[in-house]
Amino acid sequence: MAERAFDVIVIGAGAPGEVIAGRLGEAGVSVAIVEERLVGGECSFYACMPSKALLRPLEIRAEAARVKGVRVDDELDVPVVLARRDEVIHDLDDSTQVPWLTDRGVTLVRGHGRLDGERRVTVGDEALVARKAVVVATGSAAAIPPLPGLAESRPWTNIEATTAKQVPGRLAILGGGVVGVEMAQAWAALGSQVTLVHRGDRLIEREVPFAGEQVADALREYGVDLRFETSVASVARNGAVTLELEGGGSVEADELLVAIGRAPRTADVGLDTVGLEPGKHVQVDESLRVPGKDWLYAVGDVNGRALLTHMGKYQARLAADAIMGKSVRLRSDGDASPRVIFTDPQVGAVGLTLAAAEEAGLPVRTVEVDTGGNAGGSFVGKNAPGTARLVVDEDRRIVVGATITGAEIAEALHAATVAVVSEVPLDDLWHAVPAFPTRSELWLRLLEAYGL
Repeated sequence: MAERAFDVIVIGAGAPGEVIAGRLGEAGVSVAIVEERLVGGECSFYACMPSKALLRPLEIRAEAARVKGVRVDDELDVPVVLARRDEVIHDLDDSTQVPWLTDRGVTLVRGHGRLDGERRVTVGDEALVARKAVVVATGSAAAIPPLPGLAESRPWTNIEATTAKQVPGRLAILGGGVVGVEMAQAWAALGSQVTLVHRGDRLIEREVPFAGEQVADALREYGVDLRFETSVASVARNGAVTLELEGGGSVEADELLVAIGRAPRTADVGLDTVGLEPGKHVQVDESLRVPGKDWLYAVGDVNGRALLTHMGKYQARLAADAIMGKSVRLRSDGDASPRVIFTDPQVGAVGLTLAAAEEAGLPVRTVEVDTGGNAGGSFVGKNAPGTARLVVDEDRRIVVGATITGAEIAEALHAATVAVVSEVPLDDLWHAVPAFPTRSELWLRLLEAYGL
């Protein structure tokens, strides 16, 4: 078997893998990155980017309808929307992504990479040997539950839901999380009759209740049939897909999207050759190193800490620094990570929800204002729903959590992230004056509501 040696070998060229390889390459470290699918990974081609391309037109249409003087067509131009989506994902061609790596001196190895003992990765009939470290960055895949008939019914996952070339006449969605609600709204706006089946009693259950309620109201306005506290007993496809529901009743659709969660892509990456369990998340410490193995790191979804692209990239930056001998520590992690749901209204959150803060035993208080209750908010149109909430630690007088909902609030989240991660005292935030007339004045309104 032929061998090549590098300082660092990265398995997986999704966003986290790209970032760690590029950061190391820029520093003069010899790096090989192994990818069997597309450089850029799911986020670039099957998740973050195409889903936002599908959702953006309906956001613009909704805002235009609220702002007087703009003519709005009742229907979206479906072929144009799908063509724009294909442009965003480069027609599933990663040739535009590869130069970002090669320009940094990174060697791209196409194929399926597997660990083969300490500091060794095999790709086909070639062995790659790492002088310093191996990084597992293989990401995650849609979890498919063991429901009778489901696998045989050829369900959609996020891959098909974000890249479909035609609008399904009827779309059933299993799951009320981020993928479920975003795709429900996107395809409903494009003309599909959508039914969303969810075991829980509210949508996006990780977030505060008012966020799920506002998203549910919006989905209903788009004609989405929401079935809460409903479980599927079995699935069958005979042309159409039929979901038999527990307790009776059924749902029939042309396509079924399964969006109940994610599972790590670790079943066939050779974890067993280094004493780890295949199919499980790769546990890491705060430097992203696998405990007991000073040469092995895991970044991104594969370690299960925060299944968000930006958090995987953050982990990659820290892991690269750790490999280069710097002292690092995760400061933003887990359920407190910043996150945005790109429905209309959007949902942005960072830090702890009220429930999580109370469960942690923190002495907290919340303050809320309408997101659009300021001069800047008027420019996205009147009557746009939205709520902004801060969770304040009363003893330390810092913000430990924030949730903002409303039209196009994604860009407003970073100010909250800075406040939460940096633990900025409220008395200092009071002097961070928002420009007028911007929507950032919601911070002024929140601090006034607190009593400053």
